[in-house]
Amino acid sequence: MTEFDPAPTSDDTQRRWQTGTDTFGRVYDVVLGVTSPTAYTEIAELADCSPNAAKKHLDRLAEMSIARADRDSRPATYERNEGYLEWQDASRIATELPIEAIIDRVEALEAQRTEYEAQFETTDPTAVNVFDHDSHETIHERMTAVSEWQGVIRDIRLYELARQLSQNDGHLIPA
Repeated sequence: MTEFDPAPTSDDTQRRWQTGTDTFGRVYDVVLGVTSPTAYTEIAELADCSPNAAKKHLDRLAEMSIARADRDSRPATYERNEGYLEWQDASRIATELPIEAIIDRVEALEAQRTEYEAQFETTDPTAVNVFDHDSHETIHERMTAVSEWQGVIRDIRLYELARQLSQNDGHLIPA
């Protein structure tokens, strides 16, 4: 396929996905893409497996804290555990970067946060009214800045967690 060929059909994509991935892997991949409570029957359909197999693997993923389960709802619903994904990202950063680079990144992010706080005269991005202007361009710029500010705050938490993991040999709490 050249770079100008059309995108593969969904059947080709689905076949490739099924060829190299077992049922647990497919359910895992699907639940990582689920951001709101989703019925296990729907996850089974997306993972191309039986509802019973999906529920069994989803319960296992919930026990591993990779997914969150609401077993009281009918049918039971599952969604990804954002905390697990943040811990996974922090672990990756702690593994890939030396502690000095992590500390430098936290300092740079904190400087960015300070700039946003000065720009909007508050420490809370949710307190900013981005629509308090007549110009569409200004509103768009403020929305972008507030979104980036929230990303900076998230990254500070992530890199701070990575720093703790790196300084404590992969543990959050010193031995």
